[in-house]
Amino acid sequence: MPDHLAVERLTVHPVNAPLKGRVAVPGSKSITNRVLPLAALAEGVSTITGALKSDDTHHMATALRAMGVKVEEPDSTSFRITANGRLNAPAEPLFLGNAGTATRFLTALAASVDGTVVIDGDEHMRKRPIGPLVKALRSIGVDAEALTGCPPVTVRGMGALPGGRISIDGGLSSQYVSALLMAAPLADAPVDIVLTGDQIGARGYIDLTLAAMAAFGAKAEQIADGHWRVEPGGYRPADHHVEPDASAATYLWAAEKLTGGAIDIGTAPDAFTQPDAKAHGLISRFPTMPAEIEGSQMQDAVPTLAVLAAYNDTPVRFVGIENLRVKECDRTAALAQGLNRIRPGLATEEGDDLVVHADPSLRGARVSAEIDSFADHRIAMSFALAGLITHGITILDPGCVAKTFPAYWDVLEGLGVGFSPS
Repeated sequence: MPDHLAVERLTVHPVNAPLKGRVAVPGSKSITNRVLPLAALAEGVSTITGALKSDDTHHMATALRAMGVKVEEPDSTSFRITANGRLNAPAEPLFLGNAGTATRFLTALAASVDGTVVIDGDEHMRKRPIGPLVKALRSIGVDAEALTGCPPVTVRGMGALPGGRISIDGGLSSQYVSALLMAAPLADAPVDIVLTGDQIGARGYIDLTLAAMAAFGAKAEQIADGHWRVEPGGYRPADHHVEPDASAATYLWAAEKLTGGAIDIGTAPDAFTQPDAKAHGLISRFPTMPAEIEGSQMQDAVPTLAVLAAYNDTPVRFVGIENLRVKECDRTAALAQGLNRIRPGLATEEGDDLVVHADPSLRGARVSAEIDSFADHRIAMSFALAGLITHGITILDPGCVAKTFPAYWDVLEGLGVGFSPS
């Protein structure tokens, strides 16, 4: 197959028949990037299977190696972690690309290192906020700073996270809360993590974090809404199987619905533990999706739903998506721009809401739409869906899908989708 990751532009050809077949969805990015550092903090050997191998998880694995952890990769979906129960100060700054999970998690875990850790990323990561996490760490005496409120971050670790009460504003990202939860078992006393408000990014990801921590022997409990208590004691090695990525599954669920196909991904929608799996219920209602979709608890599925909404029978307003503006790019703006390149006026931004003015007549239409992916994997993958039924959809920087789904274009090609690279 041609290397679709290496070209600058990729035009998607509409399909002439329903997409049918069996597809292996990559492992969950969210779970893989949680269990990798937890295994690295356990004294002994852990084996992780079903894992995602992508840019994001590569950055996490590379950072852990730089911090003294033996990370082997026996095959394309497995990691074997051999660790002594603690992370060492790396000799050089850790470069994490645009991997938000790795950056936030390692920032908190660096507090347990005996020495200085500098965490940096690419130009996109340097625009993504981390100030609330740094402020929370400083509140319990951790010497941490991010001069711009975004990476690079410098943490001067003290060998252990101090115990006590940590207040955190989780409004911008649940990853801040997850990072503190993951670091808390390394403290020398119990840690209480308390939200300063009632707003938090997708709460389902907190559940993923707590489940991963429990799998590696940590003890945490929810005391009240927005209040968790974590006991000291560290982590124990474990073997862990990662479930398929629900966010990646949304593209295939939508492709199936748009083309009237039947795509078997090997996992039932209700078998996922990731919050984005909730999008399946909305996708199944197409072309009669609801007039309003609350996206706060399935944020990474919103791009899929927004492109699908372009072909709905009636307009769809997306609410609760403020956090989309601080993802890999401003996804709300990127979605509006891309949809309006397909047809002027197809989408409008109203405050932080996105309104998609559905136009079923776009099915089979011919347009000339170059979609700027803004180096964001989810923008590229979601707009490819439009190309399945509308002529003239070209994705710029298609290689950005390597962040979480390197085989995405090959998977679509295997289902019968054609492309013209340039």
